[in-house]
Amino acid sequence: MDFMLPTTLSADGIPWDKVLPPLIPQTHGQYNWSPTLLLPEIVNTSSTEVKCDDSGFTVQVDVKDFNPQDLLVKVIGDFVEVQGKHEEQKKDGPGFTTRQFNRRYRIPKGVDTLALASAVSPEGILIISAPMLQT
Repeated sequence: MDFMLPTTLSADGIPWDKVLPPLIPQTHGQYNWSPTLLLPEIVNTSSTEVKCDDSGFTVQVDVKDFNPQDLLVKVIGDFVEVQGKHEEQKKDGPGFTTRQFNRRYRIPKGVDTLALASAVSPEGILIISAPMLQT
């Protein structure tokens, strides 16, 4: 369900300090409340760069924590899918530590998917690229 504000009232114009403090239990002492406290903090640890221009399509993914043999790149329909899975024996006891990820990127129209290539740079960046189809 969407709630709409009247056009005469913006989100900045709502007197939040009068509306919500009765709904939030007061702790000892003063507290400062703002509507941003209701929004979850988004941490983006992924460093991915996607480019598509006249020269072609390129995706760069930070895979520093993975070995090249831990990575799988495949084309499924209109998407290029990147999977990474690294498993290692714990040094301080029995068991394993596993790190994995799955990413999908839509391949734009006009890209030659048959010429798609991937490689890992010495800096740990997976580079997936494909040229545009020649017309």
